Amino acid sequence: MQIQELEIPDIKTLTPVQHRDNRGFFSEIYNRQTLLEAGIALEFVQENYSWSSAVNTVRGLHFQTGEFQQDKLVQVVSGAILDVAVDLRQNSPWYGQYVCAEISANNWQQILIPKGFAHGFLTLQPDTAVMYRVTAHYSAAHDAGIRWNDPDIGVDWPISQSDAVLSDKDSTLPFLADCDTLFQYDITHS
Repeated sequence: MQIQELEIPDIKTLTPVQHRDNRGFFSEIYNRQTLLEAGIALEFVQENYSWSSAVNTVRGLHFQTGEFQQDKLVQVVSGAILDVAVDLRQNSPWYGQYVCAEISANNWQQILIPKGFAHGFLTLQPDTAVMYRVTAHYSAAHDAGIRWNDPDIGVDWPISQSDAVLSDKDSTLPFLADCDTLFQYDITHS
């Protein structure tokens, strides 16, 4: 497995090896020991599946707070997404900044997003299916988010606001400036 840090080093892409032959391919997409050897010690407790029929579907920017903070390992099994992570850790050198990566069934990459980040994505192809493992169970009481198009963050989404396909919930999330400090930056963890 190839692991690469993005512009915010806590965000990483992981590319599992594909063993191809005339039938297709086989790929080990998760191996706890391999991640441990790479310094990634996470215990995933839940796996989620998201399917979006339309191109330009925006999901996010979501996170969970308190004891239900989640690390996420995201992979696309069909289609493609622009995956976005926003640093919400107070005193982080990257606070309020974002990174993005195109994750697709074709490039076979995964993206690892640690606790303290808001996460969202934009579908780039129809019928896009996304799987993601998380390190804490879903908790409605701890479910939160920030607006996908917050001008203070300035994510460079490759669509206009009028073309975005949003849920009612996502279209009314607060802006980052309207949120209390949510996470702390731990320099020893980074």
